[in-house]
Amino acid sequence: MAARFLPSVLAAVAGGGILWLATDGARAFTSEAARRLDVLQSPRKVPEVLLEDMASRPVPLLPQAGEVVLVEFIYTVCGDICQIAAADFAEIRDRLQGQGVQVRLLSVSFDPERDTPEQMAIYGDAHEADGIMWTIARPEQKDLSGLLKLFDVTVIPDEWEGFQHNAAIHVISSDGRFSAVYDTDAVEAVVAYLGEAQP
Repeated sequence: MAARFLPSVLAAVAGGGILWLATDGARAFTSEAARRLDVLQSPRKVPEVLLEDMASRPVPLLPQAGEVVLVEFIYTVCGDICQIAAADFAEIRDRLQGQGVQVRLLSVSFDPERDTPEQMAIYGDAHEADGIMWTIARPEQKDLSGLLKLFDVTVIPDEWEGFQHNAAIHVISSDGRFSAVYDTDAVEAVVAYLGEAQP
């Protein structure tokens, strides 16, 4: 009888071992969790990319003068997830204003052809992005795919001329590395991170 169960037990043990390795010691059970864990363990160098903001000004993606940059990826006519993410960004901005925290918020469009500076300004006005602490910007088309790959952003065109996409807050630490990922509504965690990250 025991001999009949031995292959099942061995298969279960082997399967458990594979699962343990595949999920980094059971710490990452989803691809999103795996991505976040990978970024924490191996921060990724961010290239020197200039974006165009809603006032047609060039703005650097990389942190300046010791600041931390928070990045979310959006397209301005998105009617659901981008609006929710923008409200969360606004809450982070409101929590940090006047606290002396060196932070810049960037909502980066992955639809740069349609998201002109004028269109980005409409989106920015709707969410009270001031163009200083928080601005809306777009990359050049030649830089877009590299940025989406770096930050693991998936963008899939849908049947309504919009996009399905994942949403998160991506942290570029003051040393110029993509070093953490948070849910868009993780306001408390982001504020706590920024408090710890300041010198």
